[in-house]
Amino acid sequence: MSVKKTRRRLKKRLVIIACGISAVIIVIAISFQVSPWPGALLVRTVFNHRGHKILVDLEKHTTSTPITVVPNQQYQQGNKEALLDVYTPQPAERSGQELPLVIWTHGGAWVSGDKTDAAPYFKLIAAQGFTVISVNYTLAPAKKYPTQIRELNEAHAYILANAKRFHINPDKVFLSGDSAGSQLSSQMAALITDPGYAKQVGITPSLSRSQLAGVVLFCGIYKMAFLTEADPNLPKIISWGDDQVVWAFTGTKAQTSPVIRQVSPYYHVTKDFPATFISGGNGDPLTNTQSIPLASKLTSLGVPVTPLFYSANHTPSLPHEYQFNMDTTNGKQAFSRTVDFLHAQAQ
Repeated sequence: MSVKKTRRRLKKRLVIIACGISAVIIVIAISFQVSPWPGALLVRTVFNHRGHKILVDLEKHTTSTPITVVPNQQYQQGNKEALLDVYTPQPAERSGQELPLVIWTHGGAWVSGDKTDAAPYFKLIAAQGFTVISVNYTLAPAKKYPTQIRELNEAHAYILANAKRFHINPDKVFLSGDSAGSQLSSQMAALITDPGYAKQVGITPSLSRSQLAGVVLFCGIYKMAFLTEADPNLPKIISWGDDQVVWAFTGTKAQTSPVIRQVSPYYHVTKDFPATFISGGNGDPLTNTQSIPLASKLTSLGVPVTPLFYSANHTPSLPHEYQFNMDTTNGKQAFSRTVDFLHAQAQ
């Protein structure tokens, strides 16, 4: 075989390989445009790694109070995602005492996360005299909004039906969450306290306003449209990720879609919203665009607000969900302030 023929064949093979690679790239690019799944899975991978790190770091922090954990209680028949874990201090369990309840909804950008991600944190709260229930919900984009809200409402109904078994005072309930879980918990509180909003969403709340003792919100999203606006101070990959998870959760890319406003608690809180503890770190871009505006609006409505924010030049800079870093002074401070709020509102 001549050298010329060999070169022609090699060139042909290289062209075929290049065309194949180009085709794969085009298919991947198209898939990111037509479906939220590829982007959501990428974000999920990153957040799952972060969630595991939070759990490992929290496991160093324990309590001397023995805590009974009742895991994987199914709150909705036929739904394998509809599980919750119950944390109860054993002294109260033995005495039959009914405790104030903290219902915690996990974060993870609606596409990741699990009820066990902050399990050691829930034990620490339970040791302070509370029953803590951490709830799972179906992650997007397997199911989009309002599935998650409906599931949480079902969880609330199940919890109330099992109040005695879980050692709960059903008239002292706190809705709590971190990140995406804060959005879901604050939206649930808004639905419970505004019948017109509940009707709009198509929800009949399982909890009544009189049962809500308060709300605890860590680093949440309360104005969804702001999450999809490009921030010149952030890397473009983060803005892209925000767009992907909002699409996965809401089912729409359109910022002007009515669903974007509907899932934004900022626009639906009223003077009847429960007393609120709200916190975000100065290094978290969500603090200035989400948490502080919600705290200000609630205050203007006359809602009792206990904020925990930091100056822009605070050092060290406190990142998203700094509250779970119990190795730091500020993480410990956030925990202490949270517990103080819970005790005060449970009176």
